[in-house]
Amino acid sequence: MEKTGFVGSLKPRSQWKNAATREELYEKMREAIADIPGIAYGFSQPIQCRIDELVTGTRAQIIVKLFGNDAEILKQKSGEIAAVLTGIRGTADLVTEVTAGQPYVSIRVDRGKIARYGLNVSEVLDVIAIALGGKPAAQIYQEDRVFDLVLKFPDSTRRSVQSLGDILVDTGQGFSLPLSQLADIRLEEGPVQISRENARRRTAIEVNIQGRDIGGYVAEAQKQIRDNVTLPSGYYIEWGGQFQNQIQAMRRLSIITPVVIGAILLLLFITFQSLRLALLVLLTLPFALVGGILNLHLTGMYLSVPASVGFIVLFGVAVLNGVVLISYILQLRQTGRNAGEAVLAACQARLRPILMTASTTIFGLAPMILATGPGSEVQKPLALVVVGGLVTSTLATLLILPAIYTRFEHKHHRTDMVTNPMTPEQTMLPESGV
Repeated sequence: MEKTGFVGSLKPRSQWKNAATREELYEKMREAIADIPGIAYGFSQPIQCRIDELVTGTRAQIIVKLFGNDAEILKQKSGEIAAVLTGIRGTADLVTEVTAGQPYVSIRVDRGKIARYGLNVSEVLDVIAIALGGKPAAQIYQEDRVFDLVLKFPDSTRRSVQSLGDILVDTGQGFSLPLSQLADIRLEEGPVQISRENARRRTAIEVNIQGRDIGGYVAEAQKQIRDNVTLPSGYYIEWGGQFQNQIQAMRRLSIITPVVIGAILLLLFITFQSLRLALLVLLTLPFALVGGILNLHLTGMYLSVPASVGFIVLFGVAVLNGVVLISYILQLRQTGRNAGEAVLAACQARLRPILMTASTTIFGLAPMILATGPGSEVQKPLALVVVGGLVTSTLATLLILPAIYTRFEHKHHRTDMVTNPMTPEQTMLPESGV
């Protein structure tokens, strides 16, 4: 048995006695079976395990594929790579693909010997085929069905190299010779399986990550392998698994994120009819970004695809509070108030709505943050990013955005005074204009 799997149902987490989290439970199970020699193991969820295997070709989080032509070199270099990965922090459940160790019986017919007795290779091979696999000798008819009558030697003649060598081969000259006098029979070690991908022979090392992010682990592993493993010409490494999916998702997000920010800027410009005010509201996004990253760091989470999606969601929510505040400031300015008075009055009037908007969003995401069941590993990073970013962006909206707006307005007012100075006659005119 080369590979198997076991599926178990866990008790409710409130009944767990020796572990508080799933990662801690995995670690205790690893410790429990670590003393069993000759096995490699890994832990996953049943549905996730099958989806990962269908999408990426492996059940592990990362698979290192080594491509080349020579099976012995592949075996040697895969062992060196596995030794390097073992020494990297975060490595867990490392499994090297088994490519050798299967016993084979090798029978090589000696053409010189069989020629002395007037035999050819096909006659000897027919005897071997009948002995090992059997050969149809006749057919049996049962109503409208036909069955082959297969003859083969009993198991006692096929259990060892010695018994195979005792099989008699008829020479056609009135006597028989044992197979050992006509062929070289050996028990050799051969490949358990030969894996190929894109018509190239390859071997693989599977590994799970524990206690660190996949991107950082792969970056360190690639550097360590480059420094410590020398590959012959024509041999190369490819990285797959969840890391490959994450890279592809990050590439898409690197295109989607600028498009989202550009769309937000366009909508702000349409709303305020001013690029200056649109960029002013957009200044809350860096503060939201800082809050999301800080929250991931404080909770021990890593930047992943769900977290990246959370940043996109956060950008839209963070801008909303800025739009509410700046719109009300502009309304007060239209009533004749100066910049300082309008900013102070708007902050007092819009404090409660802004805080309520942020609070309701945070409370709505609380179940996702506190979730512990299946799927929580996807929900938590997204919710943590949005909550952390909302806290910092709300503070920036109430404290930093009004100060920057006031400074911009004063600078804009001074620029207008320099560009359009008043004449002495305009200065001496009374306020009524008479």
